[in-house]
Amino acid sequence: MAEQSPKGVAKVAQLAEFDAIIDARSPAEYAEDHLPDAINCPVLDDEERARVGTIYKQVSPFEARKIGAPLVAKNIARHIEAHFLNKPKNWRPLIYCWRGGKRSGAFQHILREIGWDAHRLEGGYKAWRQWLVADLAALPAYFRFRVISGATGSAKSRILDALSTQGAQILHLETLAAHKGSVLGSLPNEPQPSQKAFETRLHQALGKLAPERPVYVEAESRRIGTVQIPDALLTAIRAAPCVCIEATLPARVDFLLRDYAYFLADPRWLAEKLGHLRGLQSNETLTRWLSLIETGEFRVLVTELLEQHYDPLYQRSQAKNYRDYADARTMPADTLDEAGIEELAKRILAR
Repeated sequence: MAEQSPKGVAKVAQLAEFDAIIDARSPAEYAEDHLPDAINCPVLDDEERARVGTIYKQVSPFEARKIGAPLVAKNIARHIEAHFLNKPKNWRPLIYCWRGGKRSGAFQHILREIGWDAHRLEGGYKAWRQWLVADLAALPAYFRFRVISGATGSAKSRILDALSTQGAQILHLETLAAHKGSVLGSLPNEPQPSQKAFETRLHQALGKLAPERPVYVEAESRRIGTVQIPDALLTAIRAAPCVCIEATLPARVDFLLRDYAYFLADPRWLAEKLGHLRGLQSNETLTRWLSLIETGEFRVLVTELLEQHYDPLYQRSQAKNYRDYADARTMPADTLDEAGIEELAKRILAR
C-alpha cells in the first residue's frame, strides 16, 4: 500500500489536482526558480526574512518568532485581500515554501480556517526540485533527437523555428536559455534565467514533446551563456544523428548582420563583448577588430570573426563532441533569408 500523506499535505505527484499553486517564499527565492505557474505571495519579504533569520541565529528562535509572527500575519492578510477574496468555497490551493514547514504551514492554517481546502506541499520546493532533477536525468532517453549543426551564422535557430512552423517537434535550447550561445550571444533587455530556472523551463519543454516523434535540436556547447545543459540531455543530443548546414560565407555574414542588428545601435557594447576574447586572440587582432567597430566596417568585422575565431572553434568542438558529425547529411545553402531558411527546413523534413 502506498504511503499516505498527513491530512492537508500533498506530494509532488499531486500538483495537477489543485486550482492554484502559491509560493510563500521571499521574492528573491521565487525569482531564482519556482514551480510552474506558481504565484508569489511571500509571508516574509526579502528584508523581513533576513532580519528574522538574523535574530533566530544571533538571539533565539523565540525572539525571532515574536518578531516574525505579526509580519507573517500582516502579509498573509494582505495577500488574501489582494488575490483571493473572490475565490469560491470549493477553491483548492496548494502552498509551498522551502521545506514545506512554517511559512507554508502558517499560510495554509489561515486559509483552512476560512474554509478553503488548502494543502501544503510535502517537502516544499526542495522536494519538488529533487524530483525535477531526477526526472531530467531520465527523460532524454525517451526521445529521438535530430541535431541541426553548422558553422556560426548558419541560421540554425531560425531553421528550428521554421521546422516548428512546418509541424516538426523542436527543443529550442537557446530560447529557453535566453542566449544565442556565443560570446556575443546575450540578448538586449532579456537576462538569462538562473541554472535552476533554466532546468525548470527545460523540464516543461520536454514534458510537452511526444516520444514517438523525432525532436530537432541545435548543436550546442555544454554551456549556453551562464547556464549549462544537464548531462543526460547533452549525452543524448551528442549521440544523435546530425544534419549539417553548409552555408556560404557571404550568406552567413549577411544573416549575422541582420540577426545581430541591435549591435549596430550600440558599438560600445559590442566592443565590450569582444574584450572577452582577450587571451583567445592576439592583442593585435583585437585592436584591429576594435578599429573596425569604430569605423563602422561591420561586414569586414563579421567576416574576420568567422574566419579567424568562430569557424576553427566550431569545427574542433563538433568533431570532438558529436559522435555522428563526420557522417552528417549536408545541406548546402547560398542564401539564409526567410525564403531560404524555409526551404532548408522543407529539405530537412523531406529527407
